[in-house]
Amino acid sequence: MASKTPVGFIGLGNMGNPMAKNLVKHGYPVIAYDVFPEACKEFQDLGAQVTDSPADVAERADRIITMLPSSPNAKEVYTGANGILKKVKKGSLLIDSSTIDPAVSKELAKAVEKMGAVFMDAPVSGGVGAARAGNLTFMVGGVEQEFDAAKELLTCMGSNVVYCGEVGTGQAAKICNNMLLAISMIGTAETMNLGIRLGLDPKLLAKILNMSSGRCWSSDTYNPVPGVMEGVPSANNYQGGFGTTLMAKDLGLAQISATNTKTPVPLGSQAHQIYRMMCAKGYALKDFSAVFQFLREEETL
Repeated sequence: MASKTPVGFIGLGNMGNPMAKNLVKHGYPVIAYDVFPEACKEFQDLGAQVTDSPADVAERADRIITMLPSSPNAKEVYTGANGILKKVKKGSLLIDSSTIDPAVSKELAKAVEKMGAVFMDAPVSGGVGAARAGNLTFMVGGVEQEFDAAKELLTCMGSNVVYCGEVGTGQAAKICNNMLLAISMIGTAETMNLGIRLGLDPKLLAKILNMSSGRCWSSDTYNPVPGVMEGVPSANNYQGGFGTTLMAKDLGLAQISATNTKTPVPLGSQAHQIYRMMCAKGYALKDFSAVFQFLREEETL
């Protein structure tokens, strides 16, 4: 265990925190950085080194994982004044697990390549619960010859690590998945709301859906109706899980990609508008399954 070389981890938020902890559990010395110093305190107690900037992480580790909220954050961490590229070592492997615009991933890959290092995009699916359990799905884009090196680290945090193609294809897979997830969550919420108003018991309706052709992940694993399932955000006032703001952001990325490729996505567009409305009406920090509560309150929709 002690022979394992250090891994840098930048971005210790809701997802990054449990992901980095799983690296520690697998015996990797972690060199951590987060823009909020309090996020690093826990890792100091676990024996991780905490640094003052992404550049400092790059100076001490030649394998770095980043988990950041958005494209501008990723650009800043990689190419900013104290970014990774200021002190990156030649031959370093940089894996970005943020969900960002595929075009930005390609842009960062070019900048990293100029420094003699390797960049891979590896966004995740599964949410906070899967991050804690270490069974995330990673969708990886980059040079295929480097995939095995990336997989060695990613399997410490996920149960599925899938090679998708060149840089940007990991992001493409993630954006497509989340667009479908948003559409199916809204559909599940609408269906449950209608059934309840028609006098059906929500647990019974969920049971029927889940043994019928309407079954989907949103109905059988992450039901949006309070009281139907335990251990999901709807059972905890929509706290935790995957925030509405992040879903709105991912749907925005899908819209940009759809525009760039001239792809019609009418339901994706509608889902984007619904999640943006939710952000404007006080749901920004709630889990995206709170669309059920939003639809119950928005009689005019």
